Amino acid sequence: MKITGTIINYYIHCNRQCWLHAHRINLEDNSEEVRIGKVLHELAAEGKKNTEISIENIKVDKITDEYLVEMKKSDADVEAVKWQVLLYLKILKNKGIERKGKIQFEEKNKQDKKIVYIDLTEENEQALEEFLSSINNLLEQENPPKEELKKGCKKCAYYEYCFI
Repeated sequence: MKITGTIINYYIHCNRQCWLHAHRINLEDNSEEVRIGKVLHELAAEGKKNTEISIENIKVDKITDEYLVEMKKSDADVEAVKWQVLLYLKILKNKGIERKGKIQFEEKNKQDKKIVYIDLTEENEQALEEFLSSINNLLEQENPPKEELKKGCKKCAYYEYCFI
């Protein structure tokens, strides 16, 4: 299975969410949090070039001469977004396009936008390969992992599926 940015993001966040999403159990259409994120993406892209570019199995928010830019509505899980961006950078690199990563958090109610920069180093590439191997092992399992109540679960699109 081709690993997408969403799948690697979910893997870091929650293995069960990752498995469910990868196996086409999609409950995100009912999520207000997901809807808000999509609207923020649309507003940020409005009237601009180089936004939402599809390459193979990924969708990149924006590419500039120097950066691959990923936009998120919240910095609640920076680590998950970091690995998502590293996957994108690796796919671009394999196509002969080298960029740095830039993650922009467009949080509502905040005037200062948080920005995180990331480079695809050899160390990050090796760790990414290990993540991808682990994700493939997870997705090959016949059943999803057991639900595990965590801090962010109540905001998750899969909350009712897992706990109610």
